[in-house]
Amino acid sequence: MIPGVNGFLEAGIEIEELPDKTYKMHMDRRYISGYCQGREAVKQTIYKILSTERYRYIIYSWNYGVEFEDLFGEPISYVCPEIKRRIEDALSCDRRILSCSSFSFGTKEQGVVRVSFTVHTMYGEIAMDTEVRV
Repeated sequence: MIPGVNGFLEAGIEIEELPDKTYKMHMDRRYISGYCQGREAVKQTIYKILSTERYRYIIYSWNYGVEFEDLFGEPISYVCPEIKRRIEDALSCDRRILSCSSFSFGTKEQGVVRVSFTVHTMYGEIAMDTEVRV
């Protein structure tokens, strides 16, 4: 005999969205106090994802972070489109982030690529920038 579930799986199941409340990081003063949620929490998440090298820290899932270290020494013509792809891939793991656009790249000092872009989230657009050492 095959066990049955007596309609349990057919009943309406509601999925509840949990709030995205998190601790507030003050990056300029380097301390944490209070809480933030919504747009500010997403901006903080983007910052943390782009500041974490993927696969380096066992505390994080392999889906968390971005891979920039292996770009060191590569030509700029390869690095810029690869940075764009890797940022989009890293940020796509967060359900609150819808897409990224308007990428622009600059190289004011040798060995550093400055990337500016817009992140489209469920809370609106967020302008972000980061530096990648190559």
